[in-house]
Amino acid sequence: MSSDSSTIAATATTSPLRVLVTGAAGFVGFHLCRALRARGDVVLGYDNFNDYYAVELKRAREAELAEIDVKVVQADLVDKEKFAAVADEFKPTNIVNLAAQAGVRYSIENPSVYIESNIVGFLNVLEYCRQHADSIILTYASSSSVYGLNTKSPFSVTDMTDHQASLYGATKKSNELMAHTYAHLYKVRSTGLRFFTVYGSWGRPDMAYFSFARRVERGESIRLFNHGEMERDFTHISDIVAGIVPLLTAPCSDAVPHQVFNLGKGRPDTLGALVASVEKSVGKKAVTELVGMQPGDVVATFADLTPPSAPVDYSPKTSLEDGVQEFYDWFQAYYGGKCGPNGEKEE
Repeated sequence: MSSDSSTIAATATTSPLRVLVTGAAGFVGFHLCRALRARGDVVLGYDNFNDYYAVELKRAREAELAEIDVKVVQADLVDKEKFAAVADEFKPTNIVNLAAQAGVRYSIENPSVYIESNIVGFLNVLEYCRQHADSIILTYASSSSVYGLNTKSPFSVTDMTDHQASLYGATKKSNELMAHTYAHLYKVRSTGLRFFTVYGSWGRPDMAYFSFARRVERGESIRLFNHGEMERDFTHISDIVAGIVPLLTAPCSDAVPHQVFNLGKGRPDTLGALVASVEKSVGKKAVTELVGMQPGDVVATFADLTPPSAPVDYSPKTSLEDGVQEFYDWFQAYYGGKCGPNGEKEE
């Protein structure tokens, strides 16, 4: 299975889009930029290159993008004037806002960072779109975390999401409310995407699949939270990008032009299945340590993919086993057995 995002690119529109992608040096943003370029769109990246995980991994993604003529501007969305100046010069037809402070558990330790990046930064994007509501379509990353303490399964976009389990989830729910408000008041056309546990090549070192591969490879133990009794709707990056691209030219046409979709696999896997897939790819048995639940976490996620919860033609195809193998093939090639705990290359 190829890790080249060009293999999942949709057919280009007659006129190439001009897409400003925030968070372009991040995991999802990187893959989206590659897919858009592969179909002929003009793409500009925007990223603050924060040190939540190894900056060198983000720089490596940036270098890959440079080879396909995607420049990544280093700047922060909190700087409203800078973002406006960059966007004014580029003149986008679309803005895809993937920039955010990620991580449920990190939000408990560093709440202020989430307010700045996920609330203030997103407000600045909305304000720019308000000034260009006739010419720009906004697509933005929400998260399955907005379902919070919801116990109904599968998770539908019509479910109540008032009871959050983490500040991260609360900021993403706030993004949806803000986007809806701007659609109502100013006709800003926007689509929010609730991503479900995205994984794959060039991924985030803080995610379980990444740290499991590193630790199993080294013979180190891995911790299984809630004593291993957890399920996630693991969704491969190729399926996520395949879901995003068609929506860039399919904005909501309702009186309030805002819509929200799930992008998941629609088939949750147990934590044990993830461990088994990592063991198969690495070729070693995992040493496991069963521990309790972490604050802010939830036991299970499960995406409802029936309309209106998901786009009509969205059809994820990648199994967990195949997706983990695709990730590990990249992991071996990139790190060669020398991956540090924060995603840095060790000497």
